[in-house]
Amino acid sequence: MQFRQWFEGSNWTYAKHSGFIRRILLQPRDGGNYVAIVEHENRDTLMAMHTSPTQAELRQRSQSLFEGNPQPTLYDTVN
Repeated sequence: MQFRQWFEGSNWTYAKHSGFIRRILLQPRDGGNYVAIVEHENRDTLMAMHTSPTQAELRQRSQSLFEGNPQPTLYDTVN
């Protein structure tokens, strides 16, 4: 399975979580690592998804697609 196929398929699974708004993938123009942006209603719904059995299953299925463990960085929207 290729990473982009996994990412697209996992979006459907994550979309079922309460508070999920969207998840997009950014690809660097000159090579390097992708960046995923996950948008939730609030930190609580994000953390509920991030610590769910769904997340654990998807991470297990994608281990061969990553070098190391992806480390999330949390941001707040500024208007």
